[in-house]
Amino acid sequence: MTQLSLIIAGSEATGGAGIQADLRTYQQLGVYGVGTITCIVSFDPENDWAHRFVPVDPQVIADQIEAATRTHDLDVVKVGMLGTPATIAVVAEALRAQPWRHVVLDPVLICKGQEAGAALDTDLALREQVLPLATVVTPNMFEARTLSGMDRIESVEDLAEAARRIHALGPQYVLVKGGVELPGDDAVDVLFDGEEITVFSEPKVGQERVSGAGCSLAAAVAAELAKGATVPDAVATAKALVTASIHGRVSANTPFASVWQGAYSA
Repeated sequence: MTQLSLIIAGSEATGGAGIQADLRTYQQLGVYGVGTITCIVSFDPENDWAHRFVPVDPQVIADQIEAATRTHDLDVVKVGMLGTPATIAVVAEALRAQPWRHVVLDPVLICKGQEAGAALDTDLALREQVLPLATVVTPNMFEARTLSGMDRIESVEDLAEAARRIHALGPQYVLVKGGVELPGDDAVDVLFDGEEITVFSEPKVGQERVSGAGCSLAAAVAAELAKGATVPDAVATAKALVTASIHGRVSANTPFASVWQGAYSA
C-alpha cells in the first residue's frame, strides 16, 4: 500500500528548500507527497540574494488543505514555513479539524524578507497555536534559542536543555539541531521524548550551511513516520539522508549550495 503524507510549507523558487525539497525527500523515501503552499520565497540576485517573501491568502491555504484532506486519507503532516500570524491561524485551525497520527513541525520563525517586527508576532502565534499540536518539532539553533529563551547554545548539554524547555511548551518530541553552528567536528542533534535524551552525531560536511537541510530533515522524519517507524528510528533515517544529501550538494550561482536528496540512494 502506498504511504501518503501532507506537506504544508512555502515554495522556494531555486528548488533548494521549502516544499520542493520536501517533495524530493518524500519521493526518495518512497512516500507520496501531497502539498499545500503557504507562501512564495524567491531570492533577489540584485540584492545580495536576499529573500523576497509573499504570503498566500489564508483562504487559498484553507482551500488547498481541504482539497488534499478530502481527496486522500491523510494522518501524517509535515509543517514548514508559515510566516505570518494569519497563516498560522488558518493552519492551526485545519490541524485541529481532524485527528493526526503525527504532526512534524519545522518551526521556521521568520524569513529574512519579512519585516523584523513580524518576528515576535509570528513566534508567539506559532508557539501558542501550532507547537502544542506537534508530535515532533525540529528547531535549529536560532529557533531553539528563541523558543527556549536561552541566550546561547554552545554544547550538547545546552542542546539538551533547550530541548527540555521546548518540550514544556507542548510537543511530544523535540529534536534540536546543532548543525554547523555548534562548536566541534560533529553535527550533533539531540532528541528529547519527555524523559530521555538521545544524541545523533555525524562528522560535519564542511563548515558552511547548506540550503534545504532543515526542511529535508523534518520531511524525512515525517515520511518515515508515515511508513510506521518510531520517532527515534525516523530521526536516525532522516539524519542519514541529510548527511548524504549534504555530501551530494548542488552548487549554484548563489552564495550557498543546496542539498541533493538523490545522493542518499546513489
